[in-house]
Amino acid sequence: MFTNTYLPHVGGVARSVSTYENEFRRRGHDVRIIAPEFQGAEESTAYVLRVPAIQNFNGSDFSVRIPLPGLISDYLDEFQPDIIHSHHPFLLGDSALRAAWERRLPLVFTHHTLYEKYTHYVPLDSVAMQLVAIQMATEYCNLCTCVIAPSESIAALLVRRQVTRPIRAIPTGIDLDHFGGGDGKSLRQRLNIASDALVIGHVGRLAGEKNLDYLARCVGRFLSEHPDAYWLVVGAGDSAASIQQIVGRIADPQQLIMTGCLTGQELVNAYTAMDLFVFSSQSETQGMVLVEAMAASTPVIALDGPGVRDVLNDVNGRMLAGNADEMTFVEVIKVMVGDRAGLARRGELARESVRDFGLDVCADRILELYEQLIDENVKTGGSEASPWDRLLNRLEIEWNLLVEKTTALAAAVVETEATRSHLD
Repeated sequence: MFTNTYLPHVGGVARSVSTYENEFRRRGHDVRIIAPEFQGAEESTAYVLRVPAIQNFNGSDFSVRIPLPGLISDYLDEFQPDIIHSHHPFLLGDSALRAAWERRLPLVFTHHTLYEKYTHYVPLDSVAMQLVAIQMATEYCNLCTCVIAPSESIAALLVRRQVTRPIRAIPTGIDLDHFGGGDGKSLRQRLNIASDALVIGHVGRLAGEKNLDYLARCVGRFLSEHPDAYWLVVGAGDSAASIQQIVGRIADPQQLIMTGCLTGQELVNAYTAMDLFVFSSQSETQGMVLVEAMAASTPVIALDGPGVRDVLNDVNGRMLAGNADEMTFVEVIKVMVGDRAGLARRGELARESVRDFGLDVCADRILELYEQLIDENVKTGGSEASPWDRLLNRLEIEWNLLVEKTTALAAAVVETEATRSHLD
């Protein structure tokens, strides 16, 4: 697996890679990760190749690899993989393409992210850069063997954007038993929250693309009218200060509890300590934290958006229109928490509704896809590449990568079917 973000980075892609890596290895498969160096991370281990990288690129918490010819190739020649799985369409994603094409191996790409929502991390961010990001991801998909979309809504979008390779909608699975085994009381005690106090929660990376100023204003207004309630925010990022400022202007700052990043059992305990989970991001492709919250029997209120609409409904929570105003969001919070018994029933229904997102189910589906692609590749003799074949394949993929980048840049000025297609 090639990924630009990996533990201890906190984010959906890093968690997805780690989740499947551990599950596949638990089932007896041999898995290797190729990821950039990251502050606080171990150096290369038996299972992880860390490639040199520039830390905190453009003020973000992402790492950008420094190309070192031969490092990845030597590592893969020793490992001899049967299949390669890429988790990004750029940087190490390009390395994944080169590795797969050279060796005639099947390449799976998971389209984790709406990349046009993240161009503010790149210098010279603009509408043109967003169009480039859309086209680049589309071109990348069409150089892969198969594409995994983390939700049906993203799969449909990729079809509209003219992705011609096979697409499978497979979400990142979660351990339902793990998230159903939280101890919310212990976390409330640690944070000095009364056992009968109302706790609204949010989990995620606190970043600009998550629409958190909107959410802070909504929850802040609710807290100002309910002085015994709390907002428990789990996560870290540049938007943390803005959340504190907004809530502090509207309500008692003591009603806002920010824990920073939590992992493992502490994260599960946090979900369980919440009576209601609120979410306003519209840049998700799956909304994994919604599934985790519901697996912990915590109902959700969220704005309609990609990924969200694939898991949320008016039985396990409330999905509001994507353009819902703040007062509407506040009123829905009031209605839902006004019936605490009904809220608890919604939580039970929420847990039942995410059974198909269980790790066992989703891991089965990905492994079946791997096996299918490997079998097809073996039947066509695809994995038998001589040194001469590898040279020709390398020249071909370099040309294709050049075409990909050129086509993406052209999309900044000439509209394409991909840049014309957006999620509702």
